[in-house]
Amino acid sequence: MKKTGCEIENENGTLRVKLLGEIDHHSCAYLREEIDKAMFRSRCDTVVMDLCAVTFMDSAGLGLILGRYAKITELGGRLVCVNPSLDIDKILRIAGVRKLITVKEERKII
Repeated sequence: MKKTGCEIENENGTLRVKLLGEIDHHSCAYLREEIDKAMFRSRCDTVVMDLCAVTFMDSAGLGLILGRYAKITELGGRLVCVNPSLDIDKILRIAGVRKLITVKEERKII
């Protein structure tokens, strides 16, 4: 079984979430719960999702990202996705996620 999960760190109002492994319907409920708990606890204004360690993502993964986007924008914050692989970035482009969410390369990886 492949490792799936996340590493979460709070840095001065920015919640950094590093997603790990396969992001699909099997893992999304757990990830959504963990990220939402951290967002509520930290009262952050920015969520940075680091996608560098994502090996697979399907429509449930897109839903995870878009759901966190909706939640943080409702609270007046913003979501940024960083470091997607070429395959993951292609999925984000095709789905139109880049029209809503900033996606960029970033040197700092948690």
